[in-house]
Amino acid sequence: MDVPASKAAILHEALPYIRRFHGKTMVVKYGGHAMVDEALKESFARDVCLLRYIGIQVVVVHGGGPQINETLNRMGIESKFEGGLRVTDEETMDVVEMVLAGGVNSQIVGLICQHGGRAMGLSGRDDNFIVAEPMGALGRVGAIKSIEPRLVTNLIQNGFLPVIAPIAIDTNGKPLNVNADTAAGEVAAGLGAAKLVLMTDVGGVKNADGEFLSSLGAAEAKKLIADGVVRDGMVPKVECALHAVAEGVKKVHIVDGRKQHALLLEIFTDSGVGTEIHG
Repeated sequence: MDVPASKAAILHEALPYIRRFHGKTMVVKYGGHAMVDEALKESFARDVCLLRYIGIQVVVVHGGGPQINETLNRMGIESKFEGGLRVTDEETMDVVEMVLAGGVNSQIVGLICQHGGRAMGLSGRDDNFIVAEPMGALGRVGAIKSIEPRLVTNLIQNGFLPVIAPIAIDTNGKPLNVNADTAAGEVAAGLGAAKLVLMTDVGGVKNADGEFLSSLGAAEAKKLIADGVVRDGMVPKVECALHAVAEGVKKVHIVDGRKQHALLLEIFTDSGVGTEIHG
């Protein structure tokens, strides 16, 4: 097949998916290597703009762990983790909020706007959008209690692409650091999203033989966790996916953000490039 014909075939393959998701909400958790590699950052910004232009209501929830670590190191503050979560005292919380809601968020918004999108940055503190409660020994780390989607819904209805920093607020009006995967799952559930896409630094979920699984039911995913096949950093991502599906999100996709256009390839091709988790 010649090049023009192959490009046309790709568009034809994408057409049913474009039709199916037109007007639907899709939440993308943006993190990992895709946030630090310049070519991947540009690619991501173009891809979410494309999704918005064809009528998909995209909401981005971002991480920023490497950027937080770098800033803390420069300030001489030690990074501590327990159970994969950052121990966040008051001083660390100030840095986390500065990096996530300030630097990282504004950079993502700027990139999307540069490629023709209308992006608007916010955090869970805006309009008490994400309310959480402290998780005890972890300091200012929060467990999400509620999502009020009105602000995000209004932005979408006015043509904006919301870009959300995972900072919540407690009942006393103080900020809390929340896990970005968890925040993305709760936002997707709160918005009634058709899809949640978790961009990571791995290709997807593997079975006991080390083979990548393109599709995975909730019951099978739970068994893989119980059997120790899914382990380490993949456990919270799969648990996030399971929670989102249980709360009404139709499908959750775990994709390798190190691959250019992984987002588009997962959504608009028959075979996809990651793992789809469904009910």
